[in-house]
Amino acid sequence: MYGIYLVGVVELLKQIHHAAIICSNYEKSKSFYVDLLGLKVIRETFRSERQSYKLDLQIGTSQIELFSFSESPSRLSYPEARGLRHLAFEVDNVELSKKWLEDKGVTVEAVRMDELTGKKFTFFCDPDGLPLELYEAKNPDKENFSNKKVE
Repeated sequence: MYGIYLVGVVELLKQIHHAAIICSNYEKSKSFYVDLLGLKVIRETFRSERQSYKLDLQIGTSQIELFSFSESPSRLSYPEARGLRHLAFEVDNVELSKKWLEDKGVTVEAVRMDELTGKKFTFFCDPDGLPLELYEAKNPDKENFSNKKVE
């Protein structure tokens, strides 16, 4: 049915444009994403009819939309629930990024190795407990993990 209009899904979906986050404390979350993580503000809008903010942030070629809504329910992170699990940020060096965040007072989990890709990663949380991942996309050891057998 859809094949009449599309040659393939690859042509339909180009990349992720943005991810939306709803926060409980706008100023605290804005400071976390802008001042601490260094995301660039594209646009900040106060929507008086909703009594809420919408902050558009640039990260690489994608964006994060930060929303504030009063009385929004907390997200269930533990145990993990269905739906969006976390956001992953690409970094050059997971260990250095982890230390930098810890020096700023952010609690960061131990660095782990993805057994399928051989890439390093770790997790931390935003002010509302949203899991965020640091992912070292480049493999400094240049080891070929494609031939490794995973059991």
